Amino acid sequence: MSAEDLENYETDMELALYREYRDVVNLFSYVVETERRFYLANQVDLQVRSAAGEVYFELTLADAWVWDVYRSARFVKSVRVVTFKDVNVEELAKADLDVPDGGGFRR
Repeated sequence: MSAEDLENYETDMELALYREYRDVVNLFSYVVETERRFYLANQVDLQVRSAAGEVYFELTLADAWVWDVYRSARFVKSVRVVTFKDVNVEELAKADLDVPDGGGFRR
């Protein structure tokens, strides 16, 4: 396999991962970024901890999807991350076009 073949393979895998992300992002409520990974999740618990004068973050995710091109199973039931680095948690905006309860549409 040439260097060009390898680069094309990696590009194709990244594109497939992006397409999967685009297809599943609406299934989740939160985007979570750590120094090592990017996650989508429906439940997030972030705890700030300290030990021996050091501050760290303990992050627990439930019903998650992991952005990792080399991972075969990206959907995971639960994830626990412990990190000394920054953690970013954002709630995703719900679709602007939600059908109201009761419909409101007449035939």
